[in-house]
Amino acid sequence: LRLCLGGWGSLVNPTGVAACPGSGRLAVAHDGKKRIHVFGPSGFCLRRFGERGDAGNDIKYPLDVTVTSDGHVVVTDGGDCSVKAFDFEGRGVLAVREGFCLPWGLDATPKSEIILTDSEAGALYRLTADFQRGELKKCQMIRSRLVSPRAVAVCQTSGAVVVIEHLKARGPSKGSTRVKIFSAEMDLIGQMDSFGLNLVFPSRIYATAVAFDKEGRVVVTDVCSQAVICLGKPEEFPTFNPLISHGLSYPVGLTYMANDSLVVLDSGDHSIKVYSST
Repeated sequence: LRLCLGGWGSLVNPTGVAACPGSGRLAVAHDGKKRIHVFGPSGFCLRRFGERGDAGNDIKYPLDVTVTSDGHVVVTDGGDCSVKAFDFEGRGVLAVREGFCLPWGLDATPKSEIILTDSEAGALYRLTADFQRGELKKCQMIRSRLVSPRAVAVCQTSGAVVVIEHLKARGPSKGSTRVKIFSAEMDLIGQMDSFGLNLVFPSRIYATAVAFDKEGRVVVTDVCSQAVICLGKPEEFPTFNPLISHGLSYPVGLTYMANDSLVVLDSGDHSIKVYSST
């Protein structure tokens, strides 16, 4: 553990974290008066924006956040089922309400396209926009018939996409999750649910967030064991390599910074925890 940011009062029930590929800044979505906090690489809060409210660019209920390679902060808003984009000064540049049911997780590709899950519609979208001009170019459904997809990540080298589905359970059980990996062409190349992972691994896994490391390995947060686990590359999926096994309470967000530091969003103590590999 190299750095710990936030804490109750500074961040309120945080839901998403993303790193800017170029500047090393971190954008965090949470439930405070200003929904987006931007932290510098040293941990200092540089900016707060995204008012809680009903105006066009206000954010009602942020579910996830990503940062494009051209420096725009993109947020899914569960309050009005929209996707909203801001520049790093906090100015709203685009709001997309293209018939989404419940937009949830999102990640940016190297070309600044957005891969987006719609949890209620069970779908995956690719959103292409000119954020500088505030123009939506295309919003295309690229996969359907998913089961409550939430977290999503795009491999920056291969273009592979990984999605976490939340499976409903009968009775008092909390349900389970399923990790699905698609190629850049959106062909299914691997999947494993909590039951299947439980046959391979020593504990039940309930995955909440997902990312690719720079080698193209799939990394997930697990709220059951309060851990971060590497599941390997798509072609060897799943392997089991715990990366962080202590010091977390309820990890819900995950991203890698350009310097390969691993950032974990912990909603249990409302903090951002930055880990270095050395």
